[in-house]
Amino acid sequence: MRVLVTGGAGFIGSHVAEQLLSRGHEVAVLDNLSTGKRENVPPGARFYEADVRDGCAGVFEDFRPEAIAHQAAQMDVRRSVAEPDFDAEVNVIGTVRLLEACVRGGVRRFVFASTGGAIYGEQEEFPATERHPEYPISPYGVSKLAGERYLHYYNAQYGLPYAALRYSNVYGPRQDPHGEAGVVAIFCGKLAAGERATINGTGEQTRDYVYVGDVARANVLALENEIPPGAYNIGTGIETSVNELYERLRRLAGRQDLDPEHGPAKPGEQQRSCVDPSLAGRVMGWRPEVDLDAGLKETLRFFGAL
Repeated sequence: MRVLVTGGAGFIGSHVAEQLLSRGHEVAVLDNLSTGKRENVPPGARFYEADVRDGCAGVFEDFRPEAIAHQAAQMDVRRSVAEPDFDAEVNVIGTVRLLEACVRGGVRRFVFASTGGAIYGEQEEFPATERHPEYPISPYGVSKLAGERYLHYYNAQYGLPYAALRYSNVYGPRQDPHGEAGVVAIFCGKLAAGERATINGTGEQTRDYVYVGDVARANVLALENEIPPGAYNIGTGIETSVNELYERLRRLAGRQDLDPEHGPAKPGEQQRSCVDPSLAGRVMGWRPEVDLDAGLKETLRFFGAL
């Protein structure tokens, strides 16, 4: 299958491209390199330096993709608050233009990188299922929810099969500090440099940390299998506080001497987040395989802290 991975020079997209290549698919990466890195594009993948906001007509004419793994996005929650118009331009307009190209090009499957943590907002139940009310509290969450609504429309109007994968907080090698699990990259960088990390607020705020290799595998399963259109949580169902995360990291790195500092809480920060991945397990056989300590070890190794 010919698969176009948008954002494939970025953190998650590059892992998706790698796993697709390992499964024998023909892969092309589309990335504008605004945050992605050319060296992240795996050998064997074609590379197009382009922006989804431009419609990608030339890429579609040249590569003729049969399926899309749409990872390209503005993923910085803080930037979405500061620049909601830019966030919407990339995450909403960019997605719509890509969907238009898919309809014209006869694409047979579309997998969308959505978000669990940001779409549900302050959760009412833990872990949240896909039936949880959707009350995003950031423009980023709003734009991802809008993307899902457009996918539903394009499925109803044009029959485009899709899966919206609602990632929890993805971490692992190649991540940067600006995504939803950016705190892992920040802590790893501090430990590698022998510096103390700052924890915002009490540190008791929780997140559901899922390893990037598991997330990439979810994309592959959603692309390779005919599954009902809709949203699927991709997470572990386990809450981990920021305090516990740092304790695990410094223990694994052998840096118990580096006690954290505590700074002021971030205004409006979500306090708890955790998603239930049971539906993805039932429908496409996906379950997280990498436990937190094993994934953190790989991440520490990438940052030179092990």
